[in-house]
Amino acid sequence: MEATTATKVLDDFSLEMTGKDVPSLQQAAHAIPQGTRVNVTFLGNENLQMRVEAAKEVLELGFVPVPHISARRLKSETELREFLQALQQAGASEHVFVVGGDPAAPEGPYADSLSVIRTGILQEYGVTEVGIAGYPEGHPDISTASLWEHMEAKSASLAEQGLGQVVLTQFAFDAEAVVAWVHEVRSRGIESDLRIGTPGPAGIKRLLGYARRFGVGTSAGIAKKYGFSLTNLIGTAGPERFLKDLTSYESIISASSGVKTHFYTFGGLAATAEWVQDFTAQA
Repeated sequence: MEATTATKVLDDFSLEMTGKDVPSLQQAAHAIPQGTRVNVTFLGNENLQMRVEAAKEVLELGFVPVPHISARRLKSETELREFLQALQQAGASEHVFVVGGDPAAPEGPYADSLSVIRTGILQEYGVTEVGIAGYPEGHPDISTASLWEHMEAKSASLAEQGLGQVVLTQFAFDAEAVVAWVHEVRSRGIESDLRIGTPGPAGIKRLLGYARRFGVGTSAGIAKKYGFSLTNLIGTAGPERFLKDLTSYESIISASSGVKTHFYTFGGLAATAEWVQDFTAQA
């Protein structure tokens, strides 16, 4: 398959960073196109100031901040409002991504992302578009039926509130599963952009570690899709093979597909941005 075809899903790609990655973002800025969306995580080892400062830096560097809101990490409605107000004051509240989050038990009143969306609070602070999660390869702790039920409910609630929406997926390794999932999303009447998550170039051991943590695929399956050997875990693996497999499906690369790429960078913002530059230059 031609590289030019594989690069089509790299138009308007997005990136992910943590609150601690501001220096990495500054170092990578030269390789990231202006206007690129940069998601800012909501992790347990970060505080409000770190998250807001990271979003502010994204904006000041000429990118579009997409701060995450982790529903189960919010201890109160007051905390949600304080975060949104701080983002709004920084000019970084227009786009957010609302996710359930890692804690098994909610730390406050919000059991899941749908609970946050249904409050109607988001648009009070200038939010115009909300990202919601998608799981093309399933979720280790949530049934497939429940995942679809919640996605449809979130999409409907956002539409009722007049908010734009994007579906951002957990990172995936199986192009066939992703394509089947895309078709299922569309068959359920969800027409928003779909940002398919994939790891940027990363150390093989780290890649497999994250995959095990999130219950995505098997080590053997990932090795096959990414083209590396499990007998030699030294080195770096990149998403070339996955993206080429994904864009071998005409329904994905058509102008109307709404399918884009989101990179989980694992801290390697520069490595990911430079990989995209190199990959597209070969087209």
